[in-house]
Amino acid sequence: MAFEPPQRLVRALGETAPDGDDWLEKLPEAAHQAVALRELTVERVQVPGGRSSLVVLVRRPDGTPAVLKLAPPRARPESERAALAHWGGMGAVQLLDEPPVVGVLLLERLHPDVSVRSLPEAKALLEAAGTLRRLWVEPPGEHRFETVEERTGRQAEAMRATASAEAEVAALVDAALASREELLAAPPERRLLHGTFRQSKVLAGERMPWLAVGPDPVVGECAFDLARLVRDRVEDLIASPSGAATTRRRVKRLAESLEVDQERLRGWTLFRAVESGVRALRVGRPKDAELLLEFAGWL
Repeated sequence: MAFEPPQRLVRALGETAPDGDDWLEKLPEAAHQAVALRELTVERVQVPGGRSSLVVLVRRPDGTPAVLKLAPPRARPESERAALAHWGGMGAVQLLDEPPVVGVLLLERLHPDVSVRSLPEAKALLEAAGTLRRLWVEPPGEHRFETVEERTGRQAEAMRATASAEAEVAALVDAALASREELLAAPPERRLLHGTFRQSKVLAGERMPWLAVGPDPVVGECAFDLARLVRDRVEDLIASPSGAATTRRRVKRLAESLEVDQERLRGWTLFRAVESGVRALRVGRPKDAELLLEFAGWL
């Protein structure tokens, strides 16, 4: 079978590595080797797939359905492997890797085309929040996961560089960076977090109704993880005449339901929305940037 990477993946990797690298060139051969090593039967490549990995629907030698995932080093697949192993299938997809291969994950098969995003908005937020709560556990001892402070520190540097060249975003960037500094001064807890959680990252399963996939794990406070969920379906929020009020109600409702401080959630939502908006601007996605920065202005 030809392991052709979906265009969504090609475009996304082009944004993060504009000068190119050879991972995509080596991907077909790497996929063939991973399939042969585990004696897998290939069904199809998942399309449109994700923005950071190739996802292939396969069957194991005993006929059990599974998913083969191949990701470049910059997507931190070994960090994902460590997090999934620590969660042990509680709230997240089960890791099936034996033997482990760098950059390749074998995972239980969920329903790849059915996420909580397919539910009505209120129900989707409820189910997503419940899934996220199960992931917030103590990190393993001597862990090597990136911390929220480290990750947002890298992001802050990129935000400052963009703001210096794009004066119209400077005020929002300043507000987001000030919020980050205040939030990092006294974090309330240290938990293992999903890192990139949103409705589309929660898929229907067999052993549990909903399970999280695709973590980019990080260690820090729960409000950081929840902040990305606040802006889910941002295009619908922006299109609504009551979008700003709906956003404020969502912050309050999610904070209360997951026992997270409302102001800390608002602060991290601001930082993450501005960071995503500035990054979209930097890589040439002005429409996405406009949506995200308008959303951030409501906070």
